[in-house]
Amino acid sequence: MRKIALFAVAAIIVASSISCGKGQKANLKSDIDTISYAIGLINGGQLKDFLASQGMDSTHIADFLRGFKEGSKSAGDKKKEAYLIGLTQGLQMTEGLNNRIFGGDSSEYKLSVSNMLAGLAAGVKNDTSIFNPMDLQTRLEGMITTVHNKAMAKKYEENKTKGAKFLEDNAKKPGVKTLPSGVQYKVIKEGTGATPDSTARVKVNYEGKLIDGTVFDSSYQRGQPAEMGLNMLVPGFAEALRNMPVGSEWEIYIPAELGYNDREAGQIKPFSTLIFKVELLDILKK
Repeated sequence: MRKIALFAVAAIIVASSISCGKGQKANLKSDIDTISYAIGLINGGQLKDFLASQGMDSTHIADFLRGFKEGSKSAGDKKKEAYLIGLTQGLQMTEGLNNRIFGGDSSEYKLSVSNMLAGLAAGVKNDTSIFNPMDLQTRLEGMITTVHNKAMAKKYEENKTKGAKFLEDNAKKPGVKTLPSGVQYKVIKEGTGATPDSTARVKVNYEGKLIDGTVFDSSYQRGQPAEMGLNMLVPGFAEALRNMPVGSEWEIYIPAELGYNDREAGQIKPFSTLIFKVELLDILKK
């Protein structure tokens, strides 16, 4: 028999007192009571994982149950259903947009809910007295990018400051050279082969780390070289490879603006200076 689930994500409320910790007790007087209890019991173990996937923990189960109860009572009441849909959409939409625009930190920067509501109402009424939605489509992404960049620059200003100081000091060390773009490198082993161009695909061994020593990627740890196209790499890494003869091993130091800049990638936070040890093993294709 197919498993019954109340949510698309297959997460179900917990009906027993052990799971919710609020004294919920079964009162099985009919088949419907039994079916209801069984659905909750069979699927209840997934609630904890569901809450975790939504950024919550088990301390919020009681609040989840209260919301679920309110929603259940509203089934068939179109007015209440509209309210609850709005409640859910408001939470998801504003949280998602705040995360995207402000990098997950909405403590200082948040979208204006009152203006968003005004815009929603205008959109429903097709009111173009302030803006034409068709004109905004082409401008909105640029506006979001500008605000995002400012928020990220402020939030991760310390990364920029530490990175600039690191590069300034590093440039003075013996053997460190600087390319015109600002990428620094130190030759560990000089190769004698050809150098790849910007369209080349290469085979390399590498280790990437942050200036605090945190390793965020390593072909050495995976136990095999990596193959990559130069046109798919961050600018600083690609530039260093274009200057490396096959057989070379370099340590390269990439300023944030030639790395991931204001983007976050796993352990790499925005405006992080990157360090790579790279061995160029072969040019696979031009």
